[in-house]
Amino acid sequence: MRAANVVGEGEVIVVDQEAPSARGDLVVVRILIAPLCTENKDRRAGRIGTDIGHEAAGIVVDAGASSLVSVGQRVVVMPQFACGRCWMCQQGDHIYCRTPRDVLAETGSAHGTGTLAQYIVKPDWLLLPVPDDISLDHAVMACCGFGPTFTAHERIGTDALDIVAVSGAGPVGLGGIVQARVRGAETIAIEAHPYRAELARRLGAARVIDPRTEPVAELLGAVAGRGVDAGVETSGAPGAAAALASGIRPRGDLSIVAWTDQLALPNLVPLGLDVHGCWHWNHQRHLEEMWRTIRRAGDAIDTMVTHRAPLEDIAAAMDVQDSGECGKVLLYPFGIEAAS
Repeated sequence: MRAANVVGEGEVIVVDQEAPSARGDLVVVRILIAPLCTENKDRRAGRIGTDIGHEAAGIVVDAGASSLVSVGQRVVVMPQFACGRCWMCQQGDHIYCRTPRDVLAETGSAHGTGTLAQYIVKPDWLLLPVPDDISLDHAVMACCGFGPTFTAHERIGTDALDIVAVSGAGPVGLGGIVQARVRGAETIAIEAHPYRAELARRLGAARVIDPRTEPVAELLGAVAGRGVDAGVETSGAPGAAAALASGIRPRGDLSIVAWTDQLALPNLVPLGLDVHGCWHWNHQRHLEEMWRTIRRAGDAIDTMVTHRAPLEDIAAAMDVQDSGECGKVLLYPFGIEAAS
């Protein structure tokens, strides 16, 4: 199979690798769509990897001994390789599993754990069968395009009575804006990059605040005379979470999606905020709601996805990511036509 490898600082190439094998409940999926997430950061840092990527949608080509999926079925591939047996997995929060499976050792495969490739091996319970009325281009938003901010809105309880601020209009933040609008909430975006600010407006943000030139906390705090009802922080920018928290009304909610160890918040006691750390989403509890969200998002997903390219063009696709002039970027390991 063809697969992307980070081979050095600033270098990503596509090479030939051994395709994985199925065994027991470990299923082989032919990857038709592989969204880019944070792998461009790995390239910039030179974090060498031969199995990279964690989002995908495709078709089951070898179901092994699975009773949950079958050959020819369209599926979305959930991230990681959770055990399926521990307490967190049983609760549906597999993303927090502390005892992941070594699927390569179990199958005797040399590769097959990354999604920026033509095939992947995956535990069957981490594959979501795609309803017939949803295209793969839309279904794959159930990974990082919508997943983290789906949980952010679930934890907040976002509804049509809310005004929600989304900090950062990158690929994850744009998903948060789309889902806020799907839930009927008014949305304010915080974004410095002109391209992404305009994309946020096109996706329904009522206002976009530029944190370089405008006082974020002051402007958010003046909304409706009390402050916004909730905030979703996706940017990871220094000071972003503190500014967002300071603009939320007393007894509001703050969901932190951005991965950062530099998180600083104001004193939460006088603010009375509920703060939620949000990673992925619970597909065992919320699967049907995710599909409803994707259906209702509709054409907004097509606006959010700004670039499509074959896997072989991954270096150029990461260049676009590095520029910031993009929304969600989708790669196609077997070509764009194969996914239609």
